[in-house]
Amino acid sequence: MPIVAQSTETTDWVSRFADEVIAESERRAPGAKTSAATAPDVVVASGLSPSGPIHLGNLREVMTPHLVADEVRRRGHRVRHLISWDDYDRYRKVPAGVPGVDESWAEHIGKPLTSVPAPKGSPHPNWAEHFKAAMTVSLAEMGVEFDGISQTAQYTSGVYREQILHAMRHRRDIDAILDQYRTKKAPAKKSQKPVDEAELEAAEGSGAAAEDDGSSGSAGYFPYKPYCGNCEKDLTTVTAYDDDSTELTYACTACGFSETVRLSEFNRGKLVWKVDWPMRWAYEGVVFEPSGVDHSSPGSSFQVGGQIVGIFGGKQPIGPMYAFVGISGMAKMSSSKGGVPTPADALRIMEPQLLRWLYARRRPNQSFKIAFDQEIQRLYDEWDRLDAKVADGSALPADAAAHARAVGTAAGELPRTPRPLPYRTLASVADITAGHEDQALRILGELDPANPIASLDEARPRYDKAEAWINTHVPADQRTIVRQEPDAELLKSLDEPSRQSLRLLLDGLADHWSLDGLTHHVYGVPKVQAGFPADATPKELPPEIKTAQRTFFALLYHLLVGRDTGPRLPTLLLAVGQDRVRALLGE
Repeated sequence: MPIVAQSTETTDWVSRFADEVIAESERRAPGAKTSAATAPDVVVASGLSPSGPIHLGNLREVMTPHLVADEVRRRGHRVRHLISWDDYDRYRKVPAGVPGVDESWAEHIGKPLTSVPAPKGSPHPNWAEHFKAAMTVSLAEMGVEFDGISQTAQYTSGVYREQILHAMRHRRDIDAILDQYRTKKAPAKKSQKPVDEAELEAAEGSGAAAEDDGSSGSAGYFPYKPYCGNCEKDLTTVTAYDDDSTELTYACTACGFSETVRLSEFNRGKLVWKVDWPMRWAYEGVVFEPSGVDHSSPGSSFQVGGQIVGIFGGKQPIGPMYAFVGISGMAKMSSSKGGVPTPADALRIMEPQLLRWLYARRRPNQSFKIAFDQEIQRLYDEWDRLDAKVADGSALPADAAAHARAVGTAAGELPRTPRPLPYRTLASVADITAGHEDQALRILGELDPANPIASLDEARPRYDKAEAWINTHVPADQRTIVRQEPDAELLKSLDEPSRQSLRLLLDGLADHWSLDGLTHHVYGVPKVQAGFPADATPKELPPEIKTAQRTFFALLYHLLVGRDTGPRLPTLLLAVGQDRVRALLGE
């Protein structure tokens, strides 16, 4: 891949991890390079379970190594970002709120995810592929390059056969490591908050953290779990195993089926999670991989894996523990709950740059929220201010670095909106015009008469994102409907100061017909009415002017849309149009 972007060379969290990853990679292969370009690939990894909708919390599992990998790549190193699709995991339960899925899917619990039917109406061959496809599209839109590995393909093709046999030969060593933690409990914290089950599930979407670490019956401990040859479920117990012949006997507690197979030829099963993960670290040579917050507890997959990986001749990756991602106005996410927003949901209402920025600007151990409510307008305002600061060179180094990581990758910049008008303005226009593109173009063209946009394409895709937000996340009772006829009763009841304020507005309407002009004019009317210049600053005005402005704005909203609030008045006035404004205000 051509390196078309420079390293950000800052002290932000991504750069610090990139330093550590490069140093660790070189420690593992000393003398194996003559330059960055000829060094062995730096391997970073993510793991995703397509057990249901892959949500915005799971996205942190991808974005953390992606951002680090991209910084390493900017510095001239070859990087391989693995995404391990844990599609050979067991189907644990029927997630709520998935279209085309009903309680009949419960009969598949215990089967590999790739053996479970896709939701009704899906074009994909199975459950795992259905949810992988949506995530893959979203990652492409966000500029995330990766090497995807299907664990179903790896296990069923025999790729891991030697690793499985090795684990079985060393099962007593593995069991001894696991046994150190089986009776340990996490130390109590003085001010520990109640554990939310949803938080635990969000941390490890496959639910692997809750699974057992292998069978330990009368026949001993075995780190391998076959899928039943009759019912395909993993409700099996290994009852005998011979190291020399590799003959393995298992029985299924679900259907009663039993058989003896040669593990050296058998490909219908997998290592238990706490052994599977470190085996893959060693097999792929992973240098960097983040982990969910539950991995900090004694006996967690990451901690135990750090010891088990040595059995496979590998080393534990470095990598941070990452915190949860919340949704503005909602509880913390869990993929088992219905309606959990996914990256695709977020990308319907925001540009990829904004979504990337939300993950880039916070350290992995910092939680943050993604806004699906009115807060998205404030986030976009903040993003646009940062964009302007970067353009004029006034942004702080860490902020400029986060911006650079948001707008593009080492391969180049992501496509962006040619004329990035304020999101809140676009949302208001989309709200008022209700899908009429000719009206939307008229209004947007009047925002800046000196440099009007000639086509909605200039405001896209941001305009489309704002329109999608209005149509999908703003309740019907909060949508803006402009009055068809003047409110004659309200106009008749107005006192003289209110009539005067309307006359002042209408008298200056034509001369201020632009977004900036109307903003100045609307805020200036109460000032002029009180005897102050229209351009007087808040410091030059008494506090009651703010009260007068709020009263004036509420009057305009009632006369124009029948409510005491609505879109920003300058945008609303442009949308309604001069002639209609004059009619509705009683001229």
